[in-house]
Amino acid sequence: MGKRRVIKIGSKDKDGSKNAPGKALKKTRRKNVAKGKMHIKSTYNNTIVTLTDLSGGLIAWSSAGLLGFKGAKKATPYAATNIVNSLFERVKKIGLKEVDVYVKGIGSGRESAVRAIASNGINIVSITDTTPIPHNGCRPPKPRRM
Repeated sequence: MGKRRVIKIGSKDKDGSKNAPGKALKKTRRKNVAKGKMHIKSTYNNTIVTLTDLSGGLIAWSSAGLLGFKGAKKATPYAATNIVNSLFERVKKIGLKEVDVYVKGIGSGRESAVRAIASNGINIVSITDTTPIPHNGCRPPKPRRM
């Protein structure tokens, strides 16, 4: 088993710098991601949109519940449009120019989310449907005996 390193709040680190309580560590931001991947998961109950770089590292995400939609309104095309718009509001500083879109699921927000990406001025390189399809599916229930 490897050694465990415990850092106490207010203690000194190996290099002598003090880790004061209440002092937040500086977040590192990604700069200039020109091309990325957009994953849209659309179910009957919700729509989730995730933006990653080409290697799969998360840049930002948004969902209908995050924007305050509740119940059946989360799966509407209007909510999907708002999700994409709020996502691009947060990431417009990174210089995104083109995306590959991966759509998964059978909800009603699929098509409107893709249209909202195009309306935000982002070039869509490809659209791939990654919805899982059962090959022969589950075993059916046995016949009912009366």
